[in-house]
This record gives sequence, C-alpha cells and structure tokens, in this order.
Amino acid sequence: MDADSSVERRGVWGSVKPYFERESLAAFMLGLSSGFPYAMIGATLTTRLAQDGIDKKVVTAFTLAFLVYNLKVFWAWIIDGVRLPVLHRMGQRVSWMLVCGLAVMAAVVNLALVDPAANLQATVIAAVLVGVAGASFDIVIDAYRIETLKPYQLGTGSGMSQYGWRIGSAGAGALALVLSARYGWSVGYMACAMFALPAMLSALVLGEPERRKVVVEKKGVAEVWASVVGPFGEFFRRNGAFLVLLFILVHKIGDTLANLTFRLLFDDLKFSNDEIAIYDIGLGFWAYMIGVFIGGVAYARLGLKRSVMISLVLMGVSNLSFAALAAAGHSNWGMAGAIGFENIASGYGGVVVIAYFSALCDLRYTASQYALISAAASVVGRLLTGTTAGALIEAMGYVNFYLLTTLASLPGIVLFWWMSRTGLVDQAMGSAGEVDPDREEDVFA
Repeated sequence: MDADSSVERRGVWGSVKPYFERESLAAFMLGLSSGFPYAMIGATLTTRLAQDGIDKKVVTAFTLAFLVYNLKVFWAWIIDGVRLPVLHRMGQRVSWMLVCGLAVMAAVVNLALVDPAANLQATVIAAVLVGVAGASFDIVIDAYRIETLKPYQLGTGSGMSQYGWRIGSAGAGALALVLSARYGWSVGYMACAMFALPAMLSALVLGEPERRKVVVEKKGVAEVWASVVGPFGEFFRRNGAFLVLLFILVHKIGDTLANLTFRLLFDDLKFSNDEIAIYDIGLGFWAYMIGVFIGGVAYARLGLKRSVMISLVLMGVSNLSFAALAAAGHSNWGMAGAIGFENIASGYGGVVVIAYFSALCDLRYTASQYALISAAASVVGRLLTGTTAGALIEAMGYVNFYLLTTLASLPGIVLFWWMSRTGLVDQAMGSAGEVDPDREEDVFA
C-alpha cells in the first residue's frame, strides 16, 4: 500500500481537526509524562549538585545516566512479550503503563531523598535508576501512542507528543527549581513525581489500544526467545529494511553536528547572556512550537513521503543560516533569523520524521521496534559528532564547518528520495502505517 494513500487530502480545518481528537489529546498527555524524567536527571540535577558544592567534573559525569535511554532496546521486548500477573487483565499496554509509571515515581522520590553532599554514590545509583525507569516508561509510552493513533493521526499525534514533551520537561524543571528554593530539593523532586500521572490516567481512560495486535502467549523458553528476536527478524525481512535502517542512522548527522556548536558560535561572536536568553531560548521555543504545528498539518495534507522529504531539505538548509551568521558576525537580526529558521525546521522535521518512524512499526512488536528505531536515530550523533565538532571548527572555521554540515545532510536526502522513487518506503512500511480496510471509514472520517 502506498504510504501516502493512508493520508486523507483535507481542507485546512480537516488538517487541524485531528489535533482536537481524543487520540491526539492523549498523545499530548503521554508527552507530558515522557519528558519529566529526562529533566530530573538533566539540568535540574546539574543545578542541585552545583548548589550542593559538588565538583564540576563530577557533575558533568552524571550525564552518563542518559546513556540508559540508548540501551532500552535490550529490554523493550519484555514490555511487548511478558504478561504481568493479575494486572494483565487490564491489557498488556495499560498494565505496563501503570507499572512503569509507578516505577518512575518511586525512582524520582528515591532521588529526592538522597543527599548528594553526604552520599554521592547513592546519588549516582538513584540517578541511574531514574534513567532506567524513565527509559522503560518511554518504551510503553511510545508503543501506546503509536498503537492508539490511526494512520492519518500519526503526524498530529507526534506533534502533540512533542508539545507535551517540551512542556512536561520545562514544567517539571521549573517546578523543581521554584519549590526547592522555598522548601528544599527533596520537596521539589517529590512534587515532580506527579508528572507521571497524565500518561497513567490516559491509559486508564482510553484503555487497551484497539489496533494492537497480540502475537502469541509467551510460556516456554522457545517462546520467550522468539519474543526477543521476533521484532528484529520481522523488521529485517522486509524489502529495503537495511536501507531504511541506514537512513535512520545517517539522516540527522549534519543537523546534529551543527546543533552541538551553536552556543560555541554565540560565545565567539560575543553575544551576551541576555541576547542568548531572548533569541536562542525565548524565540527558539516559540519557533519550535510553530514548526511542530506546521509539521502536523503538513503530514495530514501532503502525506508521508512529501512531508518527510521537505523536512530533510529544511533541516539541511537551516545550517546555511548559521554559516551566514558566522560570516556576518555579531548581529541580533542575524541571530534571530538563524534561530527562528532552525527551530521551525527542527519542530517540523521532528513531527513528520517521528510519524514516519512510528509508521515503520509492526503492531505486534511496537515497543521493541520503536525502541530500536529511536536508539538508532541518535546513536551515531552521540558517538560520532560529539567527538569531532570542536576539532572541525578549529581546523576550518565556523563558516566552512556549517557548509560541511549542510553537505552532510545530503546522503539522507538522496537516500530517502531514492527509496521513495523505487517504492522501498512503501514496501518497508509496518502495519502501524497501513490502513485497516475493515475500518477505512474511521481513517477517512
């Protein structure tokens, strides 16, 4: 089936309407809960450790807790294949949503109760536990979102999830800071544990996804092994699967290279902290939100292949704006233009590319396959670009560096264009992106 044929061509209202449907609203609630554990072991923990007088080298080492998110593919099969005692009567996804949500809340409360100044080792363990619980929560949240959304809602649902993630992450971080200033860090962290509730309540209200397709009941050792290898075997048996995986690995190398260096550029161009706060944080936030909305509407009106191709071009071209800023020097208008274009492109691309990755999943193995895809999408950037960006800037300067990052985006653009022309995008599609003929009236309502 053509990937774009599952997207109804609507008017403007028809493109916006999916944002207000209950599945998309649920995706927003899921995003709220998905974003907050990341904030608890990110900037929030960094601030807490710094205020407790912990050495800077030790503080930065805590970022290793984020690596757990890249390892979640190794236990995602459990959420697909293992039935929980008693709770499984509520459904595979609902039961795991409740268990993982409670685990995240417990892990955050545990991190709230440790004293970094008195026991740094306990703090390290507590942060890693939040990472493990948060990554597990992410697995079931992603699976529930994909299986709940109908094919035409994948774009708007991904957009709403992005909105939720940003607001949940920022909201939890802000709440922790405000409460800690008045009542201490323990109270701030324990209050943030409540951010797990939106996803849990959404699962209870919507119930088990109707589109979820259960494999077989897992009993013996052979069945358990099949649940581990089955998701990967199914994916790689598809025609063009290895090219799709190659696209996943390379599509954001240029964009990631550039994103790592923006603050270095601003510092070297002598932008003040106030200017960075106004343009990079303030303007960038709203530009990203606008890009997310545009991405959801574009996916609904243009279809998967065209909207993804546009996003790849935009993300590549956005790097040219920073080459222009580097050439022009200190310019508030130049900074505003570069940041605005970059964040609109990132917001747009995040929505349609996540929608495409969601559509690649087989509904029998959603948790395992999306964990594989999301890990592959970021692993190259984290392992490669973080070690090369600084050296490249020193060797060739900012202008040539950003021109290089633009060229680095070309392999992903050319590969996706070729996959679209040869039909591999459609042939490698998973059941999450296919229309159920028996329920076509729901998709095109």
